Parts: sequence; structure tokens; C-alpha cells
Amino acid sequence: MRNKRLAIIHTHPVQYNVPWFIRLQEKFDIKVFYTWRQTHKGYWDKKFGRFVKWDIPLTEGYEHEFVKNISPWPGPNTLWGTINPQLIHKIKAFRPDLLLVYGWKNLSHLHAMQYFHGKIPVLFRGDSTMLDTTQNIKDQIRSRLLRKIYKLVDYALYVGSENKKYYLVHGMQESQLIFVPHAVNNEHFSDLDGSFSRNARQWRKELGLDDKNLTFLYAGKFEPKKNLRLLITAFMRDNDPSHRLILVGNGQQEQELKNLAYRDKRIIFLAFQNQKKMPVVYRLGHVLVLPSAWGETWGLVVNEAMASGRAVIVSNRVGCASDLVHPRDNGYIFNHKNILDLSYILEKTTIEKAEKMGLKSLEIIKHWSYDTGLENMSHLLSL
Repeated sequence: MRNKRLAIIHTHPVQYNVPWFIRLQEKFDIKVFYTWRQTHKGYWDKKFGRFVKWDIPLTEGYEHEFVKNISPWPGPNTLWGTINPQLIHKIKAFRPDLLLVYGWKNLSHLHAMQYFHGKIPVLFRGDSTMLDTTQNIKDQIRSRLLRKIYKLVDYALYVGSENKKYYLVHGMQESQLIFVPHAVNNEHFSDLDGSFSRNARQWRKELGLDDKNLTFLYAGKFEPKKNLRLLITAFMRDNDPSHRLILVGNGQQEQELKNLAYRDKRIIFLAFQNQKKMPVVYRLGHVLVLPSAWGETWGLVVNEAMASGRAVIVSNRVGCASDLVHPRDNGYIFNHKNILDLSYILEKTTIEKAEKMGLKSLEIIKHWSYDTGLENMSHLLSL
């Protein structure tokens, strides 16, 4: 008996999804159809404010095709950024039993959902939540639109509890929802031979840090939604001379944030670090902090930090908070508007507490894996 054939539509190769596509081949014959092609040299990331080329292979180990995109404004983040007249024809030639679509805010993706609806089961993957939703007229109109769009979907692969609530609010039924957790390659961040820890200790030494310096870490884009002004200001309220804050990344707010922090020599800025180096980066700190104020539908850096054995502090607007952060067990959740809330957490944290919480993070993140997603998708094999 042949394997089920699963066609996947995605805008472009993403470092978080490629390992998942490779693992899917254990149960399905897959082919990924990309609707936006980056150059072999990488691409300009507007939010990072720099050219980005990932240092891990993103087009190896699985069948894929870049479908010609004729959009005058090609890109992954707008409705008109992907116009692929050949996409449906290419998918039909693959003869899939199932179609998995990543995101509907791209014209070609939406057209494919409409075309294949009722012909083969249409699966959908997104990580939206209700965390930023208000009850204004714009959100009400959007909600009605979403209900129509999700009628095209047979099954949604939800990433966590906040994402599940989102689908239920927009008309999907419990029987249509399959838990496929947001996961990273946990093994990539494990430190089996201790080399990541050794390299981190040497790097900390070069940065002027010793074993007594409790260190908080942020890694990501320097943009307004990440709420880094609040993090820096909250940290500066803590006068403990042994505490350190490392901010890793680049972006539009970089100079503004450096100007805010320049008088506090305990705050260290590092430039964007690529994927292979991230297991070492997370070990520069004892605690990862993700203070986002909006737009953080999940926060996969939290998965990565936990897989690196770190404690985590996140705001209540981070999508993964209710699933991955167990308050006082492996970290803390604070109100994204309350600087005193965050300040208190930073001040009361100790190295000893952080190390215990980091061990708990390792236990928790084991259950947020590709294995869980594969197992939960098994019943699709009988469709």
C-alpha cells in the first residue's frame, strides 16, 4: 500500500519548518511548493534591517519546487506578493491525497484552498491567536471574513492552546482540530558533548562576564512590538552590579535602544547571530526574556531557549506563554504594560533559581516535539 501523498504550499523555506518537512516523510510522500523564491545569496530582511542568509541547508532532504511568481511586488507578507498561475496545475500533476496550506494571506494560497476544497482534504497551518484582538469594527469585519475562509478548511493543525481558541472562535469544530505543536529541532540545541557550554563560557569571559554575573538574554529583532524599551528600562531599575542584560540582534530600533542603554555598562549589545551559533548564544544567559507587547503569535525563541536548558520570562502577549511557561517552575509571565511587574521578577531572580528552572524547561520542552505532531497526524492516513 502506497503512502498518502501530501502537497504543501509555503511561501519560502523557513529554518523552523524545513526539519518538520523532512520528518513528515516518515508518514507521507510529500512535495513542498514554494510561492516566493529568495536568491541563493539570501534576502533583505526589513525588520532585521540587514541581509540574511541562513547557515543551515533549507532546500535539502525533501522534494520541493519553486513555482514561478509573476507578482510585480514579490514577497511573503502581502496578499499580492505571490501570484503563481502554474501553482494549481503543478499540484494536480503531483496527484496529492491531501493538501496542507501555510497561511491564507497570500493570493495563490487562497486560490488553491478554494480550488481543492471538496476535492481532497485541505489542511491548514497558522499560529494566529486572539491575544491582540479588540472588539472594534475592523476586528468584527475581519472575524466574519475569517469564518468564510476557514469553511474551506477540513482540518487545522493548531500549534497550542491560544491558537486552538482562535480556530474555535472562527467557526471550526473541535473534531476538525489536530494538535501539531509548534516545535523546533530540540536535538540541535542539546549539548551532548558539552561544546556549546564551553564555547559560551569562553564568550562570556570575552564579554567580561564571570560565574557570578546573573545574565538575562534577549535574541531577535529590534522592533517596536518586541517591547525592548520596557525591558531595558525595567533592567536599569535593578541596581545589582552583578546583573547583566545581553541583547542579540539588529533592527530599526537599534540605535534608539543603544542610546537608551548607553549609560548602563551592564547592558551588552551583540549583532544578529545565525542559526548554527544559537545554541551557544542561549547559553550566554541564564534566562531568556521575550517582552513582546503585540504580534507575538508564538515565540519559537522560547522553544529554543528551553531546549538549551534556560529559564524563560515572557509577557502575557506571547502566544506560547500559557503552554510553555509554568510560573515559578520554569519561568515567569508578566503584564506587557507593567514595568514594575517585570522589574520585580528580574530583581528576585537568582542564578540558583534560574538553573533549577532551566532543568524544568528541558523536561517541559520534550513534549513539544515533531514526534508529537507526527503521532497526532496519524489518523489522516486513513482519509
